[in-house]
Amino acid sequence: MPAIHVLDDYYLAITALITIGYQLFFFAIAYTCKFDKVTDFAGGSNFIILAITTLSLSHHHQARQLVATLFLIAWAIRLTLFLLFRILKTGKDDRFDEMRQKFLPFLGFWVFQMLWVWTVSLPVTVLNSPAVTPYPQHRFGTGRDIAGVIMYSVGLGIETVSDAQKYRFRSTHDGRAVCDGGLFAVSRHPNYFGEILVHFAIYMIAVSSAADGYVHGQAYKALYATILGPFFLTFLLLFVSGIPLSERPKAKAQYESGNNWHSYKRWLDRTSILIPFPPQLYEKMPTILKRTVFLEFPMYVFDPKKHSDMSQPGGAANEDQVGRGDDQDDAPQSGEETLM
Repeated sequence: MPAIHVLDDYYLAITALITIGYQLFFFAIAYTCKFDKVTDFAGGSNFIILAITTLSLSHHHQARQLVATLFLIAWAIRLTLFLLFRILKTGKDDRFDEMRQKFLPFLGFWVFQMLWVWTVSLPVTVLNSPAVTPYPQHRFGTGRDIAGVIMYSVGLGIETVSDAQKYRFRSTHDGRAVCDGGLFAVSRHPNYFGEILVHFAIYMIAVSSAADGYVHGQAYKALYATILGPFFLTFLLLFVSGIPLSERPKAKAQYESGNNWHSYKRWLDRTSILIPFPPQLYEKMPTILKRTVFLEFPMYVFDPKKHSDMSQPGGAANEDQVGRGDDQDDAPQSGEETLM
């Protein structure tokens, strides 16, 4: 049975409409009830709905479609269940403290979540579409397919283990303690690294038919264009909602609390920001390599003189100010350029 055509040949419109409607439904609940427990659930479960919908509409289930679709569903189920469990334990999401009462800023977050779900789902959406499924498919199990399966397994394993390690650490330690064990000894954000691997792996499997010459024309271009999905995810994690919200703000809080700042600073200096790497080697690596190959961009770096009003960890005075009495009030203070 041929695939069902719905609005367009690539299922772009129908998946966009489903995503918009689904997210707006949960936004209405979250905003009206000031309820954080549905936010991450809405994002993760939306992936599952899009994957099942496009696979059901295709009516042409080849092995490559099934593997890519089931991989996306498995990743989304794990993410949804973990985030739901975590929010049920914590009760609220601190990210929304400044916007939960404000309609437009809060809606803006949900619009961004729509873009995230729809864009990252693109490889599976297009692979299941009627523009691609009529083309003959080669047997699943090529080198590219196997590489994708291995990459997916490694990525999902890293993401799962690191999420569990961080949750366990936060459950047994003070919020200011340094999580520097397990996978966090070789990467400051191993969960993000694993998530990036997962979605590039799904793309690698989805694009295999085009790469090996079985899909042609516009469908060939469309499959390759779905690399926008994993690239968009990587962009979000590197520059928008992932690492930027964690690195400098967390370092600033650790510095100003004065609690174990030197251990935290040592962990920052020794540990790769994303790509797992031995800390003994990373510590000695030239800064230029850290900024380029290992993606530790200057925007992540916390400089106390620029980003804090405190001259010393915990708010202590500089050593040369001790014992100066009234002269302290006239001393210049560092941190006038407060960015956070």
